[in-house]
Amino acid sequence: MARRAGADTYPARLRKSAHRVRSTLRRSGVDYFRGDGSDWIALAALLLVIPAITCGTLLNPVWCSPTALVLPIVAGGLVLRPASLLGLYAAAAAALIVESIWLGPFRDGTVGVTPGTVLTVAACGFFGLVLAQFRARVGVPWRRGGTMLFDLRERIRVQSALPRLPQGWHREMSLRPAGGQSFSGDFVVAARTNGGRTLEAVLTDVSGKGMDAGSRALLLSGAFGGLLGSLPPHGFLPAANGYLLRQDWDEGFATSIHLVLDLESGDYELLSAGHPPALQLHAGSGRWEEKAAEGPLLGVYDGAQFDAVKGSLAPGDVLMLFTDGLVETSERDMAEGIDRLTGEADRYVSTGFEGAAWHLIEACAKDVNDDRALLLLSRKS
Repeated sequence: MARRAGADTYPARLRKSAHRVRSTLRRSGVDYFRGDGSDWIALAALLLVIPAITCGTLLNPVWCSPTALVLPIVAGGLVLRPASLLGLYAAAAAALIVESIWLGPFRDGTVGVTPGTVLTVAACGFFGLVLAQFRARVGVPWRRGGTMLFDLRERIRVQSALPRLPQGWHREMSLRPAGGQSFSGDFVVAARTNGGRTLEAVLTDVSGKGMDAGSRALLLSGAFGGLLGSLPPHGFLPAANGYLLRQDWDEGFATSIHLVLDLESGDYELLSAGHPPALQLHAGSGRWEEKAAEGPLLGVYDGAQFDAVKGSLAPGDVLMLFTDGLVETSERDMAEGIDRLTGEADRYVSTGFEGAAWHLIEACAKDVNDDRALLLLSRKS
C-alpha cells in the first residue's frame, strides 16, 4: 500500500512541477509582450546572433558582408532598453574589430571592413539608441505601442456611440478623420436624461486634426461625458469652457454644439460654442432651416455666455449637426458648403435618411484634409 501510494504521489508531483514551469514561462512571455518583463531574453538572443554573423563574414565575406551587423543593432533598437542596448553595441563593436583584423586592411577590389561599413553600423546604432531612449522616457514599449493606439481609437469610438431611442426616432453618426487616419479631433457624447425622456447630445470639434487632436479628444470626451447629465442643460457649456481653461493647452480651444431634445414632444434647444449652425428639414414645406445659436469658442475666456435657440421636430422632420470640416474648406466658404450639403440631403427625403450620414460625408467632403463628423436625427412620420 505504501509503495502504491508513493507511485501515485510521484507522477502527481511531476505534473504539478511541469504545470508550475509552464505557468511561469507563459506569465513571463505575456509580461514581455506587454513590456512589463525583463528584456534579457531578447538581449541573449541578439548576442548569439552577433558571433553567428561574424563567423559567416569570416568564412564567406562576399555573401555575408560586414554590414550585416546592422541587423541585430536595428532589432535591438526596437526591443531593448538603453542599458541593454549599450551592451549589444559593445559586442557588435568587438565583432567589427575581429572582422577587420581577420580580413586584413581594405584595398581596392578586396572584401574587407571599409570606413563606410563602420559609418553605416555606427549610424544605425545611433538612431537605435535615440529610439530606445525615447521609448524609455515615454514608458511605452514598442510591443505595446500599437495596442495602446488601437485601444485609444476604440475608446473614442465607444464614447461616441449614441444611445438607443424610442420607437418613432432614428439616429446615426458618422466620423471621418483627416487624411484617412484612425484618430479624429471630432467626437460626440450623448445620453438620455430626465428619466429617459430627454436626449442630450454634444458634438465637439477640438482644435487640430487627426492624430494631433486624438489624445485631446479622448480626454475631453471623457470629461464631457461625465458632465453631460450631471448638470442642468444650460450649465454644460459653461462648465466645459471652465474645464478647457484649466488645462492651459497651447491649442486649448474647441467648438461645440449641445442638443437638448424632448423625445415625447419633439421640442429641442440648441446651445452653441462657436460651432456651425444646425440644419432642420421641415417635412411640411420640404425646406431646410439653419438653427444658429450664439456663443464663443470653448477655452478662450472665462465667464462666457451661451444663448439657446429653440425649435421643434414634427413627424418627418430631420435635424443635422456637423463640424466645419464637412462644409468649409480653403476653396469653399461655409455658406456654399451648407448649400451643397442640403442639396445632397434632398436626395434622401423620399427614401428616408437611414444610412445617409456616411454617404453625405462621402458626397460632400470625401477628400477634405480635415476631420469631419455628422450627427443625424429624424422623427419618423
